[in-house]
Amino acid sequence: MNNDVLPIRTALISVYHKSKIESIVKKLSELDITIISTGGTQQYIEKLGYTCILSESLTQYPSLFDGRVKTLHPAIVGGILFKRDNDKDVYEANQYNIPQIDLVIVDLYPFEETVKNSHDESQIIENIDIGGISLIRAAAKNFKYVLVIPSEAYYDFLLNLLEQNGANSTLAQRKAMAAKAFEISSLYDKAIVSYFNQLPYYSLPFSPVQKLRYGENPHQQGWYVGNFHSIFEKIQGQEVSYNNLLDMDAAIHLIAEFDEPTTAIIKHNNPCGVASDYQPLMAWKKAYESDPLSAFGGIIICNFTITEEIAKEINTLFFEILIAPDFDEKAIQLFSSKSKRIILKLKKWLPAKFVFKSALNGMLIQENNLYIQNENTFKNVTKKQISEKEKEDLLFANKIVKHIKSNAIVIVKDKQMLGSGMGQTSRVDAVKHAIEKAISRNFDLKGAVLASDAFFPFKDSIEIASRYGIYCFIQPGGSIRDHESIDFCNANNLAMIFTGIRNFKH
Repeated sequence: MNNDVLPIRTALISVYHKSKIESIVKKLSELDITIISTGGTQQYIEKLGYTCILSESLTQYPSLFDGRVKTLHPAIVGGILFKRDNDKDVYEANQYNIPQIDLVIVDLYPFEETVKNSHDESQIIENIDIGGISLIRAAAKNFKYVLVIPSEAYYDFLLNLLEQNGANSTLAQRKAMAAKAFEISSLYDKAIVSYFNQLPYYSLPFSPVQKLRYGENPHQQGWYVGNFHSIFEKIQGQEVSYNNLLDMDAAIHLIAEFDEPTTAIIKHNNPCGVASDYQPLMAWKKAYESDPLSAFGGIIICNFTITEEIAKEINTLFFEILIAPDFDEKAIQLFSSKSKRIILKLKKWLPAKFVFKSALNGMLIQENNLYIQNENTFKNVTKKQISEKEKEDLLFANKIVKHIKSNAIVIVKDKQMLGSGMGQTSRVDAVKHAIEKAISRNFDLKGAVLASDAFFPFKDSIEIASRYGIYCFIQPGGSIRDHESIDFCNANNLAMIFTGIRNFKH
């Protein structure tokens, strides 16, 4: 018996999300593949006009306990698990009228989604899939003879297989899908364990693992676990890389802070240019002018529609990725001249509640920094008062510094980032670096404001910045030497705001 290429004669379908199986059922019927299904799925398939065998007619038991028990029966599980080239197994299958099931299609109860959207424990527990996970594991274990499709994420894979191979599957295809099935099974169980232990693991996506071209460097392999297409609609471009994904994550977290038309340009997870303006075109121009040298090869994100006029401006720059909520058709045509550039439409996106990071052969977990700062939380600690315009610039700068690697300093004027110091080992060095960057671009710092991600331990940083005309500062406060900074500001007619919130980003 050739176990490499095997025919698919019978398929078992048991899915939670049913709306996407119509094309699969149509193709199975065209190939004369017998379909077995469970209650709700069977009814859906028959409403589509296709023939389907109800699993109850094979088990000789009705769906029990409000549907909790439907497929856990030798007639179903045995049909998946028996070995086709084992005489004893074949004899027993024939003796007990157990059908041979060659294809298993399952989409599990949405446990993760239920946990995120409900605090009703009874509802959450009801969404722990038992039959579906058993079918997935049985089919994956017997991949030598059975093809498993363990999630709606792989429906397109199945359709392509049926189009190319007809009613057949190869051993390589079956083994590859078995690996995906056990991956989904393990993540599903991890989410359940985490729920019972009140841990945040369940926020990890039950999504396929995507092998990337390479990791951070070409000699490192990289993978992505997540549902990329739930966040972005890809309009064009090459496959995203490991570093691209990190920059994109930084970009969407930053742009989510802004309501006014805003552009940010990201390099190595840090913004090198950010600007807001009521005119979207000006928001782009000012962001680019923040640091044209660093913008080369960066990732651009905008929170407004990219028109043809804006596209013409952006198109003069070499960039890797452009992200926006929408694009005019003429803008898309303009970008299509360079097919490798990645153009992405940002769908509705909600930041993850938790952040995970490997450390010491283990994992660190923390809540995401989702605190939204507004002017109502500002505390003016100096004699000099600030105007509404200065307040807007301070808030703008504070939003940006939250997303820059510590130690972090941002200089802003007219809602345009003029300079930044990031990843420095001292706050003084971060201030000097930000000033040097701004001066190298010929920006006038008189009247600019400065934001720090953490408190100033001494007055030295403020003293340095004030020499260049920077006269408003925003920082968390909390140093035992806060009075030194406040006294210096009062003596030199400078203004300082305390936020009370530190924004370290390591």
